[in-house]
Amino acid sequence: MALRHAVLAALLDGEFSGYQLAKGFDIGVANFWHALPQQLYAELSRLEGEGLVAGREVVQEGRPNKRLFTVTDAGVAELERFAADTAKPSFIRDDLLVKVQAVDGVDATPVIAQLRERARVAEAKTEVLTALLRRLRGDLDEEEFLRTGRRIGPYLTCLRGLAFERETREWCERSADLLTARGERAVRRGSGRAEA
Repeated sequence: MALRHAVLAALLDGEFSGYQLAKGFDIGVANFWHALPQQLYAELSRLEGEGLVAGREVVQEGRPNKRLFTVTDAGVAELERFAADTAKPSFIRDDLLVKVQAVDGVDATPVIAQLRERARVAEAKTEVLTALLRRLRGDLDEEEFLRTGRRIGPYLTCLRGLAFERETREWCERSADLLTARGERAVRRGSGRAEA
């Protein structure tokens, strides 16, 4: 998948400025596709040049003018083509997992600290995604929303993000606890040998 498809999919919700799109990415789309604001602005420019999005200038009083973007019919056709392509399997590429893999040969203390920090970050993301899901479904409960909601694609991706963040938090906490306990046992064994 390219950033272009994530941008086109995000613009299906309506007309957005680059700033609004960046905020939307930061809140919802970032749980499955990361992009910096400057990457989004550059991609919007490319998509507009290819006719996949249309931009219009909005004059503002006392503030800089802004451009608003919408998906064109050609953009929807590109999304149709993309949606029909076979999805590539996902894979994990995470430097923290490499550190955990190496923990038997290095000092585990900094790795444990990083696991605990990652768990805290995952918990914060869980709270954000939970609030976003509530906002997306409005007054409906989840089952009703999934049966009758206008657009469930963003909701389903947030559900996946929520499950990922919960699992990440649980794995990080468990791994940190296990490594801490193993380190404490090793220290006790070492001090027992020293006394003998």
